[in-house]
Amino acid sequence: MTPALFSSLTLRSVTAKNRIMVSPMCQYSAPNGVPGDWHFVHLATRAIGGAGIVMTEATAVRPDGRITPFDLGLWNDEQEQAFARIAQFVSEHGAVPGIQLAHAGRKASHSRPWERRRALGPSEGGWPVVGPSPLAWEEGDLVPKELTHDDIHALFEAFRESAKRALRAGFRILELHAAHGYLLHSFLSPLSNQRHDDYGGSFENRCRFLLECVAATRAVWPEDLPLFVRISASDFVEGGWSIDDSIRLSRWLAKAGVDLVDCSAGGASPAQKVVAVPHYQVAFASQMRRAAGMLTAAVGMISEPMAANQIIETGEADLVVLGRILLWHPYWPLHAAKTLGLTPPLPIQYARADGFSGIRG
Repeated sequence: MTPALFSSLTLRSVTAKNRIMVSPMCQYSAPNGVPGDWHFVHLATRAIGGAGIVMTEATAVRPDGRITPFDLGLWNDEQEQAFARIAQFVSEHGAVPGIQLAHAGRKASHSRPWERRRALGPSEGGWPVVGPSPLAWEEGDLVPKELTHDDIHALFEAFRESAKRALRAGFRILELHAAHGYLLHSFLSPLSNQRHDDYGGSFENRCRFLLECVAATRAVWPEDLPLFVRISASDFVEGGWSIDDSIRLSRWLAKAGVDLVDCSAGGASPAQKVVAVPHYQVAFASQMRRAAGMLTAAVGMISEPMAANQIIETGEADLVVLGRILLWHPYWPLHAAKTLGLTPPLPIQYARADGFSGIRG
């Protein structure tokens, strides 16, 4: 009997061979937004390692939507062509290539994490940032320009154009990044959205930007291909976005043509109070799946094969999204399959390692 973690999942016309998705993890290593050899090896290795879905890191739809000057982007031909090489290789090795489109909003124009996170001004290669309201994410950050209605519609067009490029490049799953305090999330959260027009104030108005972005993207993303949305299920701040809000939003996303909600959390405010322990976000995926009737993906320090299998087996989520464990151990899916009693098909080039148990004297 096939363990639940290694059962296939069909979404529209796309079938993932198992329930393991590579988390979109920023590498901050792309000059001019172009994926290079690092990205090719990083993503190709996870495909060879047995993941069912290989998702790119957050990929900006415009230059000003990058978190750092070294983020991936998809707004020109050079980027599209470089991504096509990656998507083709991932597909050829049995994984579904997915891409996450994003705009960093008020958290854009920063240095890389290992260079001490700080806002970058124009003299340091930075740029003006935008958001729903002129509220900086934290003290010392750049104050965003409040987006006008014309600005908002131009952003929808940017997401549409990037989606078209993603399709031409060969991606089969598209995910919109509406989590972690970035632009789409910042419209949802009352902590960052203090507008008084039809994109702010009420719950319905705060959801409008994301829902209209979904509609704009779904209009150019083929009907037979799945669309995911990653959200922060909770801001972890009193008075912020909550799991109840997420459940309500998920019902609307399903009606708008979204196939799965990728359930992360946090990022809207430096005041968040969260204790990160193994599986600390899985409950969000479970609650949303049961209450909203929506397919969900669970994230959050999932690293043990038996535990990952149980998440799928008990119906807490439809996918497990693995991050740090796949950075450390890119062949985790193959080893997890053996742990769960399967004989995973190794790449023929690696077949001589089957059954290897360690160094012999």
